Amino acid sequence: MDFLRTPDEHFQDLPGWLFQPHYLEWDGMRMHYVDEGEGETILLLHGEPSWSYLYRKMIPGLAKNQRVIAFDWLGFGRSDKPKNISDYSFDFHFRSFHHLLEQLQLKEITLVVQDWGGLLGLSMVGQRPDLFKRLVIMNTFLPDGTDPVNKAFNIWRAFALNSPVLPIGRIIAQGTHRPLDRAIRKAYDAPFPSAKYKAGARAFPALVPMTPDDPAVSYMKKARKVLSEWQKPCLVAFSDQDPIIGGARSFFADLVPTAEGLPNKRVKDAGHFLQEDAGEEIVEHILAFIGRHA
Repeated sequence: MDFLRTPDEHFQDLPGWLFQPHYLEWDGMRMHYVDEGEGETILLLHGEPSWSYLYRKMIPGLAKNQRVIAFDWLGFGRSDKPKNISDYSFDFHFRSFHHLLEQLQLKEITLVVQDWGGLLGLSMVGQRPDLFKRLVIMNTFLPDGTDPVNKAFNIWRAFALNSPVLPIGRIIAQGTHRPLDRAIRKAYDAPFPSAKYKAGARAFPALVPMTPDDPAVSYMKKARKVLSEWQKPCLVAFSDQDPIIGGARSFFADLVPTAEGLPNKRVKDAGHFLQEDAGEEIVEHILAFIGRHA
């Protein structure tokens, strides 16, 4: 598989990004992850079209007493980037994620997911529930191809595939409630020196299951079943300003028997990328959650 590697200099002097890179190899490609702190593992999974930079406000607070790992999906961040949209599939991402878990020998994981991090992360919970100790579910969903499709998502899906320009930093800014500084937008653009690096970002929306015969649906159904019987701790932490999947909060609150909500039900004044809008507040919620279920 042909792939590109973003030059390291693109990641120098990014605002708030003080973490050393770590790498492992899968199928000839390099996958990047942040690994900070010691103790029980908290695994942070980003979605579309972001990278582990999304968690920069959360990593220091969480890493004071835990080991924090933030992983870049192939096609994103400092991970290598296959050149063609057709190179990407649900199975491609799922297998690379399973490789990470095996190589790092992770267990007793507190899993924190958002957006595509949820589709893939919770699907892994469905397949390997034994690896996970706690779940933190934020602004994501588990589509099985039968749910009505959100109009805003359909527009986004078509835009990602067909637009001549895919301005990553601007897209992130449109998904936050608070304005993003130009330097922060540029940090989200950093992994993509040119359009040829963006095949993974273009592919992700089209991989969301839209029909019951989609190859990913079996993973989603298994995840739903496992979550419906989940007896370990689970925190559902959605924001209040997400027009695309904000309504999925009640889905998880009803599905997971152990689901806990936030004191005020939702993270206030935060958009789809709630880690940007309220990262430090979310850290407090997660640490309190872990403390209740030590």
